[in-house]
Amino acid sequence: MTAANLAKTGETAPPPLDAPDERLYNADLAPAKQRTWKVYDIFALWMSDVHNLGNYTFAAGLFVLGLSAWQVFTALLFGFVVIYLGMNLMGRIGQRTGVPFPVVARLSFGTFGANLPALIRAVIAIFWYGIQTYLASVAITVLVLAIDPGLTPLTQHSFLGLHALGWICFLVLWAAQALVLTRGMEAVRKFQDWCGPAIWVVMIALAVWILAAADWNISLTSNPKHLSGGEQVRQWFGAAGLILSIYGTLMLNFCDFSRFTPDQKTVRRGNFWGLPVNSTAFALLSVLVTAGSLQVFGEAITDPAELLARIHNTPVLIIGALTFAIATMGVNIVANFVSPAYDLANIWPKRISFTVGGMISAVAALCVLPWKLYSSPAVVNYFLGGLGAFLGPLFGIMVVDYYLIKRGTVDVAKLFDGGKSSPYHYRRGVNPVAFGVFVPTAALAAVIALVPALAPVAPYSWFVGTGTAALAYFLCSRRSRAEAA
Repeated sequence: MTAANLAKTGETAPPPLDAPDERLYNADLAPAKQRTWKVYDIFALWMSDVHNLGNYTFAAGLFVLGLSAWQVFTALLFGFVVIYLGMNLMGRIGQRTGVPFPVVARLSFGTFGANLPALIRAVIAIFWYGIQTYLASVAITVLVLAIDPGLTPLTQHSFLGLHALGWICFLVLWAAQALVLTRGMEAVRKFQDWCGPAIWVVMIALAVWILAAADWNISLTSNPKHLSGGEQVRQWFGAAGLILSIYGTLMLNFCDFSRFTPDQKTVRRGNFWGLPVNSTAFALLSVLVTAGSLQVFGEAITDPAELLARIHNTPVLIIGALTFAIATMGVNIVANFVSPAYDLANIWPKRISFTVGGMISAVAALCVLPWKLYSSPAVVNYFLGGLGAFLGPLFGIMVVDYYLIKRGTVDVAKLFDGGKSSPYHYRRGVNPVAFGVFVPTAALAAVIALVPALAPVAPYSWFVGTGTAALAYFLCSRRSRAEAA
């Protein structure tokens, strides 16, 4: 059976690769040989990715801004349904070809042009890897001081902008993540299989505690801020748009995980339980806990670490600190490690393996001093926000290319062929149509996301970038083919 037919049928055996180009190939980038990921593994992957401080604070923040618990629930449910559909589209490509994101990108951007989307995704992941680790270390620092106030002197002197206790908490988290990362994708699968459920247990316990303190009566319709009907509608759609922007990163490289599944049914079922069901439930739980804190303490506490610190129970604080550490490791491994590990390997496959690429990412995330980045709104909003706006156009181009231009026909072996005979060579390994569409549509998405005057439509930058890039690429590709014929 040919590689193209194999890709079409979705069989689990990898296609044969005859003398692949060493500039494009290593064992980690090759089609997956073992398809061991089941429905639960995909479901647990989403639990690991969703159950973190950032998503908790995001959902709680929507409540503080004026949306009721039910409005937050419906807005995020809508967003997660759209994300579910997008993940299935990209997941199908990974499952049928068995290759990771940077290799899939060769289909539309060219065998060597694929380095551009890979680098964009890698840079975003590396920066957020450091920031997520730092935010969790702050939460752990708060809980450690609540457990032992005698450690306060360690917070009185700083080095490179971070005090001694902060460095200790950060480096412990960083090293624990690195320990998992160096063991490959199978270790990632085993870690996230128990990571997500463990966090659910702690979150449910926190919800039960706050419910009991609130006499088991928390309003799902009230909120701390009154909004007009029109403003509620705007906030509702804005919340749905923002959650899409947040998950646009992982939507782009979900094939990194789906490549290890035996069939598309596994991908769809795992995504269903992990996204519309689990993710929306976690968001609702976050809002319920925040609403309960408003009733119990007279203020809406959106930071779960601060909420735990008010319990004044040492075992609970210890469990809470461990939970935040596990949660950070889960989201970082899923969203911010796997992608740059493959992306960097794609740049120099002969020298950079998945493990080496991952360690380069981890070291880079430490060297950028993420606490300084996070304290700079300009960096977070303009640099990372601008790069994030590029992900929509990348997604639109890749999905249209696979489903509408190539109609699911892929010669997997030719993805590792750097010669002119490869259909993915285009012009010197670069597809000029993809680049010609990406540059203006990415610029448009970035302008919408970053220009202050366009703030009301900023949450929809991912939609705009994806839609315009998809349409433009479809029209330009058809025209290019017609001219070639």
